[in-house]
Amino acid sequence: MSSTSSPIDFLLSRRSVKFVQAPAPSQEELEQILQAAMSAPDHGKLRPWRFKLIQGEAVGKLADTAFRAQAEAGSPVPEQKQQSVRGWLAEVPLMLAIACKLDHSNTKIPEDERLLATGAAVMNILNAAHALGYGAFWSTGLGTYTDAVPETLGFDSLEYRFMGFLAIGTPIDEQFPMTRPDHRQFVSEWTGE
Repeated sequence: MSSTSSPIDFLLSRRSVKFVQAPAPSQEELEQILQAAMSAPDHGKLRPWRFKLIQGEAVGKLADTAFRAQAEAGSPVPEQKQQSVRGWLAEVPLMLAIACKLDHSNTKIPEDERLLATGAAVMNILNAAHALGYGAFWSTGLGTYTDAVPETLGFDSLEYRFMGFLAIGTPIDEQFPMTRPDHRQFVSEWTGE
């Protein structure tokens, strides 16, 4: 964030950046990014978010796992799409797998609130990465909705709701401001009458 930008300007400038490359955040920066997730709103202090770091050669292995899982689930990925995904992942220095721990023993706090807390934690990660000058992209591809990919990553479907991956790194292309919709298109007032 530049010294002339306000925190609001910073938030308004955040955007998803799919195409990233090395360098990834340093260990110190990564710790800051992940610590930002801990500030997410979290009813009952359940801290349902879980993250798994995927780096180096493991990123390519993730693609192999995802394509195999999708084929086994009856939705094989066409070869051209596989090549495109592999080309993208070849540059990605860091993937972060995202899951929400369900904790079926706690019936006081609905599952939806745990999912929202996990989503808020991910948003904090996206903002922290942006604040440090990195790009990030939340993907629900790569076999997110198969059973095999989350289970391979240690997120059993009985205990976790798998929520996808974040690609994090240095933007490959120059980032330009995005045109966003006017918030008034999405806001109305309830007066109680």
